[in-house]
Amino acid sequence: MKSFFFAIKELYYDAKNIQQKDPAAKNIMSVILLYPGFHILISHRICHFLYNKRLFFISRLISQVSRFFTGIEIHPGAIIGKRLFIDHGMGIVIGETTIIGNNCTIYHQVTLGGTGKETVKRHPTLGNNVLVGSGSKVLGNIYIGDNVKIGANAVVLHNVENNTTIVGIPGKIV
Repeated sequence: MKSFFFAIKELYYDAKNIQQKDPAAKNIMSVILLYPGFHILISHRICHFLYNKRLFFISRLISQVSRFFTGIEIHPGAIIGKRLFIDHGMGIVIGETTIIGNNCTIYHQVTLGGTGKETVKRHPTLGNNVLVGSGSKVLGNIYIGDNVKIGANAVVLHNVENNTTIVGIPGKIV
């Protein structure tokens, strides 16, 4: 029962974070009721719990139903830190072995995916306070450091050091 209340508390902090980061969010209740980026976090927490209990089919089923309603696909195996802000969200894909740190922001049409070359850890790891701009593709078993900003439509295929801004195709430091 204690972990249930902890989960609710964390979801409240997620909603509060979204309200603080999005100027269109007038209050926490509007975030809870109207924001697909928040809805997918609820779904992912449930799916990830089931996935860790080795209930793979039911976790994938719930994640696919959530994808239908939100337009955001997060594999149940992905590990997501605290206070992720998914803005707009439509078209986001987050792969199975992705790890996302705390206080990250992801805009629409982002892919955190694999290249097809790896077999175990196939997807990126994002540090804390990472911002991933609209349309960006972050691909492969790479590490994106803390406080990194990835510009819109960038394609990132290599590790990125802390406190860096990346833009372009392929992604380059600016």
